Order: sequence, then C-alpha cells, then structure tokens
Amino acid sequence: MDIFTPIDINGTRVKNRVVLPPVVNFGWSDSDGMVSSKHVAHYERIAKGGAGLDIVEATCVNPEGRIFSYQLGIWDDRHIEGLKKIAEGIKRNGATALIQLHHAGLTTRKAVAEKAYGPSADPENERSASLTKEQIGELVGNFVSAANRACKAGFDGVELHGAHGYLLNQFASSAINVRTDEYGGSYENRLRMARQVVQGIKDVTSASFIIGYRMAGCSPTLNDGIEVAKLLESYGVHYLHVSHGGEKGVNPVVPDGFEYNHVVYMGTEVKKHVDIPVMVVNQIKTPERANKLLQEGLADLVAIGRDMLTDPDWVTKAQKGEKINLCIDCQPRCKRYTKPESCPLAEY
Repeated sequence: MDIFTPIDINGTRVKNRVVLPPVVNFGWSDSDGMVSSKHVAHYERIAKGGAGLDIVEATCVNPEGRIFSYQLGIWDDRHIEGLKKIAEGIKRNGATALIQLHHAGLTTRKAVAEKAYGPSADPENERSASLTKEQIGELVGNFVSAANRACKAGFDGVELHGAHGYLLNQFASSAINVRTDEYGGSYENRLRMARQVVQGIKDVTSASFIIGYRMAGCSPTLNDGIEVAKLLESYGVHYLHVSHGGEKGVNPVVPDGFEYNHVVYMGTEVKKHVDIPVMVVNQIKTPERANKLLQEGLADLVAIGRDMLTDPDWVTKAQKGEKINLCIDCQPRCKRYTKPESCPLAEY
C-alpha cells in the first residue's frame, strides 16, 4: 500500500490516499459568507493536481459562531449555489469532495457576536457564556441543516470540526467543559452533542453520505483523545482526521526514533484503537514521508496542507518523480494566513 492506493470510505471509492485538509482562505469570502470565484478556482486547481480527497475549509454553520467576520458560510440556503460550484469543480477532476462544518464556540470574535458561547464560560474571557440545553439543541440543528445543504450542493460528505479548540472540541475536553448536566462529566456526556449531530446528519442524508470528524488527539491528553476516538467510531463516524487540541490540549512527548511531530504521533496512536480509517496531518511534506506512514501501517490517509498549496501538482509530481515546490516555512508566521496571495510560492 502507498499513497496511490485507492481507499473506500463509507462505500465511496477515493482514488488515492492524499488529502487536501481544510485550510482557510482568509479574505476570499465576505460578511455574508458567500463563495467567491477565487474559492471555486482554488479547489478545482487542487483537484486537477491529483489529490484523492479535497476537504473545503472550515465553513460556519451559524453566523454568530464565526471565528472571523468573512468566514465561508453554510448557515443559509443562499450559500448552496456557490458551494455547488466548488463541489462540481472538485468532482469534475476525479476527486472526492467534502466540506468541513465549523462553529468557533468560545473563540468567536467580538466583531462577530457580542457573546461567545461554549459548554462552560471561560474564566479568562468576560464575553463568554455557557450554552443552555435549548441553545445546544439549536446548534445541533444548525450542524444538521448545514450537512443537508452540503448534500444538496453535491458534496460527498462533511467533516465535523472537533479540534483546534473550537466548539465540538470544547465540549469533548474536560479542561474546558465543566458542566454538571448530561453534556458534561463522563466521556459519553461530553460527546453527547457530537453524537446528536452525527445521528441528525444520518437522519437527513443518504446512507452513502460520508461523515468525517476532525478530532483533537489531545482532549486534553492523548489518553483522552483515544477514548474520544473510540466513542466517535461507535457513533458511526466514517473516518477520523486527528489533529491538535488548541491552547488547552496537552501535547504528548514524541518517542525517540519517531520521525514525525506530535500531531502525527497522536494520529498513529489513535489508529491503534479504532477500525475506521485514520487520517494524519501536519508537516508530512514529502511523498517519501507520506508513503512511509502508510507502508508501516501507521495511518490510512495523509493530509498534505501547505505543501499542496505551494504546489497543487504535489500528487502528479509524486507519481512522476518530479521535484515538488515545497513550503518554505515563512517566519515568524505563514504569510498565507494573512492573505493567500501573499504566499511567495502561490500561483494566485
């Protein structure tokens, strides 16, 4: 098995195991969360380059849960037409198309909403507030409605954003969620909202619709992440995309001899405890490093982020043995995160 080996996810044949993870394109949308021509061209270009699975960036299910005011949206039927153009461009080029569903929770910016709601109030954020059970139910409905719109737009499935310190991750983590009702306490209680979202999506979409989950390998510790992963599998999630847990996540120590970073390590550890496909991500960079993860049975899929943004032909060049234009790791911060066009290697 290597990166070019097809894989089936919930009955859908993905042509290879290279994934474009959801990377936000700052400044390309507007305050209404609408798709722009830049989005459409960007995702089609990545698909043309050979990636098997393209996951569209964090797309917000509720306008008051955005992390910034110009985030791509899927909270209204008006978004469907633009999103359909993205899905069509991806699938026309032979890739499987997913879209990530997102709510920022406690990290919602002041410019977006007066209050930042999460499972529990954040003592370090005077704007924060604990969600009522009624509000939780409404948010579950937001996620389910968003998935239904994704289905109508032609996507093969969705990925729920449960990592990086955002809402679903906040509920899952005992370092943030200190509720004493049925949404707090045990692992099952802290994942109750996620379970309700997954079940709700299954109720409104076809049996072939993919439901993936980007989870925090540290929720807040790696041992917690493993328990979270096992529960998500039992809820019917079709794959796990293992990443980090934001500021409250406790990063594990990578064992001597492990050639990748702590984020990849968490993914390889999670894989030991579940039977559904596990995707690893973060600084994998080259085809050689990606192949080693698959050939040693450490992962089922590899997500290549920045290096596929600096060279959308990453997969095609890997097949041909050609030199790839790898990310040069701009310091002190990725220039692309301020403006995609600022990347010194970008084609935009």
